[in-house]
Amino acid sequence: MTKQKIAIHASPRRRLALGALAAALGLATGPAAAQTSDLVNRATLRVCADPADMPLSNEKGEGYENKIAELLAKDLGIPLVYTWFPQATGFYRMTLGIKRCDVVLGVAQGADPYLNTNAYMRSTSILIVKEGGPLDGVDRLSDEKLKDKRVGVIAGTPAASHLNKYGLMAKAKPYSLTIDRRYFSPAEDMIKDVQSGEIDAGVLWGPIGGYFADKAGGLSMTSLVKEQGGPPMSYRLTFGVRPGEENWKHRLNEFISKNQAEINKILASFHVPLVDEQDKPIVVTQ
Repeated sequence: MTKQKIAIHASPRRRLALGALAAALGLATGPAAAQTSDLVNRATLRVCADPADMPLSNEKGEGYENKIAELLAKDLGIPLVYTWFPQATGFYRMTLGIKRCDVVLGVAQGADPYLNTNAYMRSTSILIVKEGGPLDGVDRLSDEKLKDKRVGVIAGTPAASHLNKYGLMAKAKPYSLTIDRRYFSPAEDMIKDVQSGEIDAGVLWGPIGGYFADKAGGLSMTSLVKEQGGPPMSYRLTFGVRPGEENWKHRLNEFISKNQAEINKILASFHVPLVDEQDKPIVVTQ
């Protein structure tokens, strides 16, 4: 299947200028977009994705979102076209918002200003420790074994709130949340720190941590599904489209429903920890 690539890498000033131009031309985003007609390009599957965000996506088409996009294009019977843009501030505005693409494949359910499809996966954060070490088997952040231990955590995530609740933030090592993955990889840095002993354990979003921990080897990964109280550690992921494009959303829902087993196989091959609505692990047979 032919894959065309359109790259957008603009400076912050250029992005602001383009955003102002979009507003001047009436290219609505957010609630106002719900008043527009269906703007989906029917000749190609136009996907917006991060060019360097493994295991989700990259320009070589190696991520699990790339594989799901290929499956979707095959189902639709049309060519797959990418517009690349880093997952950072302005992503929606510079992609779906100015109609450079028609779908984003990894959007948390309820995220504004997207219109969400049904969820195609539910996953959770994981605790990563040395295999066979003293923390192997710990399955909740309230475990006494973590007291006085140095735990790595992505700043501003639900896991950070739980660490704070259990008095673990004083020794915790924070890693940046919002970065350009073309240049930085906090998840890989955290895993290297677990391997070297710089930190005793690390907490990462499962779809990212599972992939890199498996690549590193010698590490144990445990889904954190037993935490009490909020914020939740498990979330649903959807496809994101423009508000008002109900027909397109329904067509994508049909694809997800028909191909859920194959989607699960793709995710499992990237060591994504899948859980059901009761936080029970979903076992995938390859």
